[in-house]
Amino acid sequence: MKTLSFAITAFLLCFSFTNAAFAQDQPSLQAYSKFDFIPGEKVIFFDDFSQDAVGDFPALWFSNGSGEVVTLNNFPGKWLQLTAEGCYYPERDLQTTENFTVEFDLISPAESFNIGFYLVSGNIKNPDEGMPGKAGVMTTITNHTLYTSDYAEGADTHYGGADFSLPSNKIIHFSYWVQKQRLRIYVNEQKRIDSPRIMPAGFKYNMFRFELNDEDKPYITNFRVAAGLPDTRNKLITEGKLVSYGIYFDVNKAEVKPESYGTLKSIADVLKENPDVRVKIVGHTDSDGADAANLDLSKRRGASVKAELVKTFGIDAARLESDGLGETKPVAPNDTQVNKALNRRVEFIKL
Repeated sequence: MKTLSFAITAFLLCFSFTNAAFAQDQPSLQAYSKFDFIPGEKVIFFDDFSQDAVGDFPALWFSNGSGEVVTLNNFPGKWLQLTAEGCYYPERDLQTTENFTVEFDLISPAESFNIGFYLVSGNIKNPDEGMPGKAGVMTTITNHTLYTSDYAEGADTHYGGADFSLPSNKIIHFSYWVQKQRLRIYVNEQKRIDSPRIMPAGFKYNMFRFELNDEDKPYITNFRVAAGLPDTRNKLITEGKLVSYGIYFDVNKAEVKPESYGTLKSIADVLKENPDVRVKIVGHTDSDGADAANLDLSKRRGASVKAELVKTFGIDAARLESDGLGETKPVAPNDTQVNKALNRRVEFIKL
């Protein structure tokens, strides 16, 4: 692992940068017009640290460094701050399929930062075995580049990178999309890496870990791993019901977040290809909070999704209805973060 890190550092020193400007403000949904990322169909891990006490290390994670859950005065929700050199990962054997996605939000308080993130095929009981693990892809996130390298059975083979500027003290959304050996990485609305054969073949990826080598002390939240490829057309047209986990909202908010663009576009494309189809859009929540507030929130979210399909994608409003059922129709017990994430969903029902 250290050898690989030194190789990466050496590569970065000789890498020629032509930094491009990076948007400092939260872009609108329309700004994501080239964002084709669609999250996996089945959520297998999610953590926004909402169940952890401020000041504690989160219950579902492990580290040989140090960290704590914090709140920030200018950003919503809870965040895990990584405060010391070491590795940080969900202490779960997250068995993915050959197609899966990983997402997280990151803030760096420092103008210059260097953070490693690994997709690993390894042994959760011995996480530092190997480079780590038998195989994997490491990405190095800095304020001026995103660098990638893969390794398998002790040897690293492919190197690559994309150079651009990343802001400090801003939320940066990272989206990793694996389809067999292909890896695409998006930073906010931009696809920055698209490598067709970088994922070593023949391995199941089950560990996802951050690494710090200095004192950057970044914050992360909304860490989500999902497996499979959504079959939007078949679910909606043939089966008559599509359950979507790829439409995002901030906590207790109804505005559709811009990283929902890829999912909404896939639904809009199906509706345009089937002009006689009408659908009902139904919002659902978990059980946190008051019943009446959740019911109102789910109705407003359903209405927001309808409004975006009309405004951004040109779907005739007469073809769409919206509603919300709050917490009344859970698909899983509201007892874990993953199950709560399963209950927070938007359903599209063919009429």
